[in-house]
Order: sequence, then structure tokens, then C-alpha cells
Amino acid sequence: MKKLLIFLAVAMGFSTPLGASDPSGTSALRSLMTGDDSRGWEAVGRLNMSGESFCTGAMIADNLVLTAGHCLFDKETGRRYEPGEIEFLAGWRNGRASAYRGVRRAIVHPDFDFSGINKTTRVAHDLALLELDQPIRTTSVTPFETDVRPRKGAEVGVVSYAHDRSESPALQEMCHVLARQSGTLVLSCDVDYGSSGAPIFVYENGKARIVSVVSAKAFVRDVPVSLGTSLERPLADLMAILEESDGVFTRVTPTAQRITPQGKRSNGGAKFLRP
Repeated sequence: MKKLLIFLAVAMGFSTPLGASDPSGTSALRSLMTGDDSRGWEAVGRLNMSGESFCTGAMIADNLVLTAGHCLFDKETGRRYEPGEIEFLAGWRNGRASAYRGVRRAIVHPDFDFSGINKTTRVAHDLALLELDQPIRTTSVTPFETDVRPRKGAEVGVVSYAHDRSESPALQEMCHVLARQSGTLVLSCDVDYGSSGAPIFVYENGKARIVSVVSAKAFVRDVPVSLGTSLERPLADLMAILEESDGVFTRVTPTAQRITPQGKRSNGGAKFLRP
């Protein structure tokens, strides 16, 4: 934990309160409750885990969903959810989805340790790839392309579900990359419980590309930030495992341990939370 506190305090280089350094153009969340609002975002969906919890996921192919690795574990017991316990609801909004799919295979990055103490390493590898039991091939659901990690100060956006918006997602069109280091992005995006795995986008020529997924939220000097996993190397690793596994479910067996918020708030420290 001490390493993460130093990372957040030093890597962002704050000599004044975070609010003074945070870009002023960050936009508010906008609910995607209507068909017009959600058009183009239908490939973002809710992931239901054994009827116990949910996360956010996004399609990067007609049969592949990207999310956070920790979403595949029961936060109370550390038990790994089986693929058959996971359901993807593409474009879930007001009790209906554009498509409903089960999961055939679920692959967590091999370097992700759900019970690990090193939070920086855990966030950097907090990525999972889900292969759906059937592709989603409808004109209303278009998978997203991915891109390299954005530079510090870059404008990004996020689409996510959360505990207080479980029936429809919300879009934050503009937040910012505050720092990046060791495969982790520190962002000003507004996330909450249920936002885990939510896609973080850059926009180019009106097109959204995924550059990260939400791993956690934290507080720096009592100001909320979000932490995201850079995609480049971890996603390539997952794709290689998917190709090599040839239909065999790749299992990662964690040490069962309940994950709880770590640390205490202080003037220069961070409180690490799981969204």
C-alpha cells in the first residue's frame, strides 16, 4: 500500500490540492436512458455474475467482451465465477437488452492476483476477456476498436453502470488522464461500485476507441480519482492465451481472501477502493 501512496502522490506531481491541478473541462455524467441517447453505445453492457453482483463490459469483437479481471471473483470469498455463471446484457437499458449472451470462456490475465497486496501491480493486470457462447451480429451493436494508452492530460470518456444506475448506463464524455505509470492510468473520471470493467475511450474523428478499463477508484487528498488498466500488453497476452487454449477454459486459482478498502485518508495519501 505504501508503494501505491508514493506512486499516486509523486507520479502526479501535486504540490497543490488535486482540485487545482485537475483539468477544469471534466464533464458531468449523462444518463443513457433513451434509444437516442444510447445509440452507438449498445456494445457496452452489464455483466451479471451468478445473480450476486454486476460489472460493466464492452465488446471488442462480435464474440469477445473486455472487462476487469477482479469482476470474475466473488469479493466476499475470492471464489472464481465459472463461465456459465456469467451473463452479458448488451446495451442493457430499462429492463431490456439489445442482446443476451452467456459466456463460453473467461480468461483473466495470468499476472493478475485478486488477493495480492501490491495494488499497483494488481491494477496494471486487472483485465479479463470473455468469449460469448454465441456472437452478437446485429446492426445495432457494433464492437469497439482498441487503441494505445493516451498521453498524460489527454481527454477521455467512460460509459459505465453503477450501483445507483444499474438499469441504464451513464456517459461521461470528458475526463482526463492525470498520470500514467507502470501500466496504470490515473484519471479524473467519475466511477462508482459497478463501474468495474467499464470502457475508457479516446475520441478521434467522432469515433470512440477503448484505451483502458476501470479497475478501481481512489482518493488523493480527499479528492476522488479513478484507476484504469492500460490495454496494450495485457490485451495482447489475453488474445494469445485465447488462441492457444483451443476451447479449454483457462483457470487462475487465487488465494481466497476478502478484499476491503485499504489505508486511511491523509493529506498526501490515497484510500484504495474497488468500484
